[in-house]
Amino acid sequence: MLRLAPRDVSAKRIGDAWYVASNAPLAPHPESLAEVFRSAAARAPDRDFLIERRGDDLRRVTWRDALRAAEGIGSWLLAEGVAPVVALSGNSIDHALLMLGCFLAGVPFVPVSPAYSLMSQDFGKLRAVIARTKPSAIFVATRAPFERALAAIAAEAPRARAITSNDLAELATREPARELRDVRVARTDVAKILFTSGSTGFPKGVPNTHEMLCANQQMIAQLWPFLAEDDPPVLVDWLPWSHTFGGNHNFNMVLFHAGTLFVDEGKPTEALVSASLRNLRQVPPTLYFNVPAGYAALVPRLERDDDLRRAFFSRLRVMFYAAAALPPDLWTRLVALARRSRDEDGAREVFMTTAWGSTETSPLATSAHFEGAPGNIGLPAPGVTLKLAPNGSKLEVRVKGPNVMRGYLDEPELTKSAFDEEGFYKIGDAVRFAREGDPSHGLMFDGRVAEDFKLASGTWVSVTAIRTGVLARASGLLSDVVVCGHDRQFLAILAWPSGEPRGDLRARVRDALVAWNEANPASSTRVARAILLREPPSIDAGEITDKGYTNQRVTRERRASDVERLFAIDPDDDVIAIVSSS
Repeated sequence: MLRLAPRDVSAKRIGDAWYVASNAPLAPHPESLAEVFRSAAARAPDRDFLIERRGDDLRRVTWRDALRAAEGIGSWLLAEGVAPVVALSGNSIDHALLMLGCFLAGVPFVPVSPAYSLMSQDFGKLRAVIARTKPSAIFVATRAPFERALAAIAAEAPRARAITSNDLAELATREPARELRDVRVARTDVAKILFTSGSTGFPKGVPNTHEMLCANQQMIAQLWPFLAEDDPPVLVDWLPWSHTFGGNHNFNMVLFHAGTLFVDEGKPTEALVSASLRNLRQVPPTLYFNVPAGYAALVPRLERDDDLRRAFFSRLRVMFYAAAALPPDLWTRLVALARRSRDEDGAREVFMTTAWGSTETSPLATSAHFEGAPGNIGLPAPGVTLKLAPNGSKLEVRVKGPNVMRGYLDEPELTKSAFDEEGFYKIGDAVRFAREGDPSHGLMFDGRVAEDFKLASGTWVSVTAIRTGVLARASGLLSDVVVCGHDRQFLAILAWPSGEPRGDLRARVRDALVAWNEANPASSTRVARAILLREPPSIDAGEITDKGYTNQRVTRERRASDVERLFAIDPDDDVIAIVSSS
């Protein structure tokens, strides 16, 4: 069994608000990621640190080689006075080495969603990011795909040099400068600037200091003491580094524990999932992190492919799902697969867990470091205090701790509005106690504070209740749903199929929704129409939040044409009309 931290929290009520905190103090931790990196390389110089696929072969970089390359890159950054550095390309070993070089040199690193360069037509978000950060260097793995984007931002960054993987290969061979060894990266120095999805306009810059990121990994280490006792973690991970889940939580966990990261080029889409499956077979993980769409793509393949299942579970210890977003059916099927592998193949027992937080909290603020259930986001991490304040019919959760940002980049008014009078960050989510009177049982995610809406009749709609209820009723059919109907006459949903269900999917979804409506006949709960979406939710486009939760509003806005089809007077054939059987 894995050794986990005890559930030791305190909760007190002052006025109308609850204050919930861990009783475990945050232990001392490294001051910077540069210190973490050098320490890991000294402990495990010959261990594989980074792996990526190159055709049929694998490129492997040891901790010693990674440090040597990052020192060469960092030396160039210092010699040329380069700061900050923006990366437009996605995850890769070269991307990682550049980021690590920035950590060593004390240079802020700015990973930007590739969608801003490769999917945008006007490059508005990209120009806003570049204008705000004013980089001296811009990384693109190869120039060709990014030529239009580079041309579009030339005015915002006239002195920025574009560097490619070929350039980095040369810089990595430089002799480390003595000055680099003398650099002292302070706790308060900015390690990264991450940009939120920009769902309400242009993206907001979130400076992540070395203190925030190191404190966050120390929290995880205290919650999961097995990380220091077991073999070093091995991850096979596709989650983008422009996003805090993949770039901070996962990458830094490998860094903190001198583990191994396979940079997975796959994604949970029909076109790319086969790449992830190939990687999982070749380098089975010990810890596995994913969002609901990823598990929805993986689970049916594990169920029908025994060889894949055996490989996947062969050394797996932890399955981590995005907080509050995993449908109960997927949870049940994953637990059954893990139990089958344990019983039939002698695999180790697997711990199913989650956590909760955001870009502004580095990201982890709570952890379910105990046996829980879907929707339970756990308890505050060491050093974190939660404030649960009434907001309408919900409890709005707010966060304070060393992992919380000090403010948005060059946004004083936005920063001021993001914190309450006691200095708690207002994250915008709601929670409830899993068991009243006993906070040790954790907190249940209760949706976004501003997520609910009114129908044209003025009736309020509880989006979280409908989402979770429909997913439970459509057990095994859907991986997630988006509830639509703001200022409309009735409710409708956009829905993603769960993997590859057999039979007539449309008919089965219709039957499930008929059953839901019969049990929930009110206008604020009854679903009149549905569309099954083909394109999975996009993490780059902001449809998946920092917490792995589907951003209902962003998805509706991004898929506005589908929403209009739902409410058309004469809906097309793709629209499923739900007619009660009574």
